[in-house]
Amino acid sequence: MKLYNGMSPNGARVEIFMAEKGIEIPTTSIDLMANEGQTPEYLKVNALGQVPVLELDDGRRLSESIAICRYLEHLHPEPNLFGTTPEEQAFIEMWLRRVELWLFNVAGDVGLHEIEFFKYRVDQNADYAKYCRRILVERLAWLDGEMADGRTYVAGDKFTIADIVGMTLIFIMGFTQIDIPANLKNVLRWQQALVSRPTFPKMPG
Repeated sequence: MKLYNGMSPNGARVEIFMAEKGIEIPTTSIDLMANEGQTPEYLKVNALGQVPVLELDDGRRLSESIAICRYLEHLHPEPNLFGTTPEEQAFIEMWLRRVELWLFNVAGDVGLHEIEFFKYRVDQNADYAKYCRRILVERLAWLDGEMADGRTYVAGDKFTIADIVGMTLIFIMGFTQIDIPANLKNVLRWQQALVSRPTFPKMPG
C-alpha cells in the first residue's frame, strides 16, 4: 500500500489513526499550500485534488479519511477505534457524525471564509464566517450538556475515531483562533484529554 497525504485536517485524521495503532505505510507528501494537489499528475490519483488517498496493492485508490480509517481498522483491529459490539459501533458512529457534521464542518467553514489561502477556492463571505463562529459556540454549549455525565471522551470513556475527528476540530479552532468558553467545563475536559495525547497534531511553524 501507499499513502498520499499532506497537511490538512482530513489528512491529520489518518495520520492520528495510524499513530494510535502503530501502523506505518509508505507515504508520498503532497504540498497543498504549493498547489501540488492540482497538478495533472496528482489529479490522476484523485480527481478532486484532495488528500488523503490510500493506494491499495491492486492499484485501486481509496479516498475520504473515514473510509481509509475503516479499511485500516479491518487490517489492524487493535486497538479498536470503531467499536466491537453492534451497540458500541452504533454509538461511536453517532458521535462521529455529530462531531463532524455539527461541529467540525462549521469550524471548517470559518477557515474557508476567513483564511487568505482559500479566497480563490470559495466565494468568501465575512458575514457567514461570523455566523459560523456564533453557531459553533452555541453547539459547543450543547455538547457541554451532552458530556455532563463526566465521561472522558465524546462517545464514552474509551478513545475512538469520533475523538480523532474531535482532535481535528480542536486543531481548526486553534488555527482560526476560536476559544472554548471558560464556562463549558465538560468540553474543556474533553479538549484536555485530546491535546494531552501524543498523537494530537502539532500546529505548523
